[in-house]
Amino acid sequence: MADSTQQLLKSVFTNGPIEGNDTSVLSLLNQALELVCQRLECSAAFVLTSQYDKLFAVDTDIIDTSEQQCVSHFGASPASEALFNKHLQDNLSLCESLFNSHQSIIYPHSPEKSFTADENRLLTPLLDIFNQLDIDCKHLALSPVLHVGNVKVVLGTMCASDANPVVGQQDDPCAFVQKLLDDTAYQLASSLELRRLSVLLDSKDKQYQELFQLLPMPCALIDLHNNVVLQNDASKQNLPITVGQSLFSLLREEDHPLLLDTLHIVREGILRQAWCEVPLRNGVQIYWYKFSFCHALNKQQQLLLMIEDVTERYRLADELSFHSNYDVLTGLPNRLQFENMLEELLKDEEHIPACIAFLDLDQFQVVNDLSGHQAGDVLLQQVAVRLKQLLRKDDVVARLGGDEFGLLMHYSDTASAQQVAKRICQQLFDHEFTWKGIKHNISASIGIAKVDYVDSDIYGVMSKADAACRLAKEEGRNRWHFYNPDDPQMHMMYNQMLASVDITGALALNQFELFYQLIEPLDKPDTGIHMEILLRMVQSDGQYVSPGVFLPAAERYNLAPRVDRWVIDNLLKWGGNNLAIWEQLSMVSVNLSAMSLADNKFMTWLEMRLMVEPELVSKLCFEITETAAVSQLDQATGLIELLRPFGCKIALDDFGSGFSSFAYLKCLDVDYVKIDGQFVVNLCENRSDKAIVSAICQLGKDMGFEVIAEFVENTDIGVYLKNIGVDYAQGYAINKPTRLAELQHGLRTPWLT
Repeated sequence: MADSTQQLLKSVFTNGPIEGNDTSVLSLLNQALELVCQRLECSAAFVLTSQYDKLFAVDTDIIDTSEQQCVSHFGASPASEALFNKHLQDNLSLCESLFNSHQSIIYPHSPEKSFTADENRLLTPLLDIFNQLDIDCKHLALSPVLHVGNVKVVLGTMCASDANPVVGQQDDPCAFVQKLLDDTAYQLASSLELRRLSVLLDSKDKQYQELFQLLPMPCALIDLHNNVVLQNDASKQNLPITVGQSLFSLLREEDHPLLLDTLHIVREGILRQAWCEVPLRNGVQIYWYKFSFCHALNKQQQLLLMIEDVTERYRLADELSFHSNYDVLTGLPNRLQFENMLEELLKDEEHIPACIAFLDLDQFQVVNDLSGHQAGDVLLQQVAVRLKQLLRKDDVVARLGGDEFGLLMHYSDTASAQQVAKRICQQLFDHEFTWKGIKHNISASIGIAKVDYVDSDIYGVMSKADAACRLAKEEGRNRWHFYNPDDPQMHMMYNQMLASVDITGALALNQFELFYQLIEPLDKPDTGIHMEILLRMVQSDGQYVSPGVFLPAAERYNLAPRVDRWVIDNLLKWGGNNLAIWEQLSMVSVNLSAMSLADNKFMTWLEMRLMVEPELVSKLCFEITETAAVSQLDQATGLIELLRPFGCKIALDDFGSGFSSFAYLKCLDVDYVKIDGQFVVNLCENRSDKAIVSAICQLGKDMGFEVIAEFVENTDIGVYLKNIGVDYAQGYAINKPTRLAELQHGLRTPWLT
């Protein structure tokens, strides 16, 4: 027989398996109780335990997660064990009292002895249980509750006989029993807590392993030598990686420093988690993966690697990069990419001889008008293929926008560039383009400029080629021009091209100013002013730049929507700041460019901007040119549909300048038609102008729109217009453009009295 309680418990709790099941624990507890009975030579021993060890339990103060069990050993009556355990566990108040008892209780049977209140709460129900089992309890001993970690233990013994040689031989039998119970209960609680922790750790390890394998994201453990020591199922199925393999063996040599830096950041504790994105070859394809590392928190100092497939993001990024740098229709580099190439060339210290050319298709709009935009797109694709065939191997052709192409010719002098331009003009002129039975003649105007490394930026070079291209087009098309700074006409065009750069700067620095010009009613008693908003660019010296200089450049360089946006935004701001004047006005007319009509982002912005100015928008009238309306009929119709709900008016500007004005009028629900000034300036002397203006005036009466005559230079023209029924006049005879900031009120002073 063992000599001490420690040895008793050691023999019990070190021989059984470490398993988290009730059968093994109950069996071991029963063996321990059997040894206690042998030690004390008592009839029975029992232990009540409570523990909470649920791994993912919430706060125990909120929800009780404890598990209680009772184990007993009745040497002479094993059949009583199950009944006693059930009776004790069913008595919840007794169990609660036992777990709150902090004093040892020694009860020797004596009829005359009375219990204290605390003893009565414990002994009476226990004695009742023994009575129910027909057991005559002579002696009963209880340990105080022992609390070790998450385990509580109460140990008790019972004797059915007065004679107990082992206890009776002691000098102080009660103290002997009390000490033995206390020591045994403590050792039992400690052993149970150690077993609980062992089971918990074993369970945690199994849970970790299972969760690790079930994770949908590929994961692996990496040792100090950067080898894979463990990987989950997702990693095995989706990645070209195996246990024992070095991570670096998967990567290209040039990607090794990136992975090394990432591993160093985590291992040195600079960051708790770090990641890098690297390409891996999986079969014949290249995939991009995001490697995220953090400490695995084990003694081997391993790292947990989480792997995410980011190939789709890289694919979309490549696709976005393509769309950002290449023209979708032709597959050629776009303007942005072309400008980047030219900028890199200018930075090249070798200063290789090079030329740049701008190519513009002649009469391309005729193809769109007669055969439709689908035909125009096919033609642009054919021209793109043809240009690539006609250039040298290392030269670049790009689509700059619309029907405009850019050529960058490396190691090219004046003679070789002119030879290329001559070949292109001849080959495109011979190119046959037929669409649904309609044959179109194709030709191109080309402007060439030598790349001058003295130019501070690319826009100087591009503007020279653009100016030369415009001159070729004005001189009859189907020809080329090489930029010559000594040619006065070409120099003027070059200055206009440079204005596009000034526009960008003026937009950034707010270097524009709004002007207005009156639109005078000829036979109406209106009290409020009708006016058109005009724009001027302000130079650094305070001088104004005419819109005739910078607006063509804005159209050519895709800046017109930004200019229109500036005008509308600042006009509405002025109206909001001068609400009293605005309310006196009858109409405020604003011009929209053709490019703005075709710009979906601009149209969306316009709708949102008008929505936030409900008190201003009903006075607005938007003017679009006849050529813009005819070339973009769908967009013009869309503009009208957008503006009508706001109460805005629509005016058709420069009417009569196109060849199909009257045919398109029936498709456009406009409020005003502005007669092109060429029919007004000589109205009093020219019979043809009189006939055209009278016809338009009659058309307005029949179709329900009002007529505005531009370029009214004297009162004689005004009187004539009034007599034939024109509704409004505008021109220098009425007033010259004036700064909007100088407008003091919105009340009209009649011009013709």
